[in-house]
Amino acid sequence: MTRLAPGAGSELVHLVGDADTAIAMGSGDVAVLATPRLLALAEAATVAAVGRALEDGQTTVGSRIELEHLAASRVGTRVTVRAELMAVDGRLLRFDVVAQHPDGSVVAHGRITRVIVDRARFLERAGIR
Repeated sequence: MTRLAPGAGSELVHLVGDADTAIAMGSGDVAVLATPRLLALAEAATVAAVGRALEDGQTTVGSRIELEHLAASRVGTRVTVRAELMAVDGRLLRFDVVAQHPDGSVVAHGRITRVIVDRARFLERAGIR
């Protein structure tokens, strides 16, 4: 049985590079941290928050994302992304996420829902073997 409880969390620190920009990702024409890249960092934090508590053969997949990107982060800026598991409802996991600059200012905040799945069954249903 998976042992997950609210309060589980993780923190990732990322130095914004040229490959992380809106220009590089095709999501805009400015050299700042792209929203899709920020979202990927937030998802990575949620995965890290619960990965060790999952049973063998289990993984999580994203099912819902709400992210408000509030501030630009230029190349060379360090961004810290934190995820905290707020609720467990059967297989549903709900996280609060926040990204901050070193001065504590909020870059983004939001909520991510992930679902616990059996990895092999999920891949089989997706046609991936």
